Amino acid sequence: MRNPNCKFTYYPTSTALLLSAVLGLYPTFAEAGPCSADIAQFESAIRQSAGNPYAGLTGRQSIAAQDEHQPTAASVKNAQRALKAKFAATMAQAKRRDARNDQAGCERALSEAKKMYLL
Repeated sequence: MRNPNCKFTYYPTSTALLLSAVLGLYPTFAEAGPCSADIAQFESAIRQSAGNPYAGLTGRQSIAAQDEHQPTAASVKNAQRALKAKFAATMAQAKRRDARNDQAGCERALSEAKKMYLL
């Protein structure tokens, strides 16, 4: 029962969620999954390749490109935006599966992400 004279209200659910979030983000409390080291190594390689002009995201060639149609600036920009979104989603999937200790799923998603990024 709530005390009418008390100015503070205790919300156990909110407190538990906040505490879980803080402890989950704190590195010493977070438990590494089966692919954590591989994900960290790949992300480190991406950061180190920043100055390499041959490194970066790559996608499949479109049918229009195979038919020798020249891309427009807008179509190139849209393709790059879609590729970045797909890469980010694939990496997020690998991290989610790693957090769930799904090694096979994590390795599959990480492998797919590695195919999208030339190092």
